[in-house]
Amino acid sequence: MLKVGLTGGIGSGKSEVSRRLTARGAVVIDADKIAREVVEPGTGGLARIVALFGSGVLHEDGSLNRERLGSIVFTDSEKLASLNAIVHPLVGARVAELQSQADEDAIVVYDVPLLAENNLAPMYDVIVVVDAADETRLDRLVRLRGMSEQDARARLAAQASREDRLKIADIVVPNEGSLEELETRVEEVWAELVARAGA
Repeated sequence: MLKVGLTGGIGSGKSEVSRRLTARGAVVIDADKIAREVVEPGTGGLARIVALFGSGVLHEDGSLNRERLGSIVFTDSEKLASLNAIVHPLVGARVAELQSQADEDAIVVYDVPLLAENNLAPMYDVIVVVDAADETRLDRLVRLRGMSEQDARARLAAQASREDRLKIADIVVPNEGSLEELETRVEEVWAELVARAGA
């Protein structure tokens, strides 16, 4: 089993790369998706978040209001750390469960947004970083995701710097061009991962 850590700052296009690796046969374990699952209504994770931050972080239907919670934690590092202390262990347990279900010879791609921030690189055989300039990412967040520029800048600032991510990269996927260029680069990356898995 080849364990690949896939990361990139918000707005870098990491999810697009993840989708393209899945299409080629990678077993993708998406930490963000799991992070949403462990705080769904009725879970212990959500109950602990409400106990800490109050019911103001919920939508009327009882689900987590991520935007409201984000506006609280992305401007306060202590509150962010408290949230991470709840969510990260739950995510870790679910990731271990999914990993145990993959074939022995699988290429398992762990889609982990905060890989650099949480010093997780040693957990993987290969680190793939999807890279785009901060201004490109800011533009995507505002234009494509409808974030305010202030919110987008706060999220960029809360993550590792581009330089810190590139320092841990074994493979870099530049993503400032067309989807065709990205497709070509992902094909090259997949060939390299297959070769490493077979080595």
